[in-house]
Amino acid sequence: MTIDRYLRMIAGAFVLASVALGYWVHPGWFLFTAFVGLNLLQSAFSNWCPMMTLLQKLGARSCTHDLKNNATAHR
Repeated sequence: MTIDRYLRMIAGAFVLASVALGYWVHPGWFLFTAFVGLNLLQSAFSNWCPMMTLLQKLGARSCTHDLKNNATAHR
């Protein structure tokens, strides 16, 4: 999996978990949902978010790596 796919998976899990926690535990958890949403919004413009940095340090592949491999495989 690539960083972009991990990022979407983690953001979706965080949103679902924080909405559930906000509904069943305490409404303050909705602030975490807003935080994730704001990070996704700013990353659309800057192409960076804190989770991307963490995933890179953990060794996740970038999308440009896959694009280069697919381009050479189709030649």
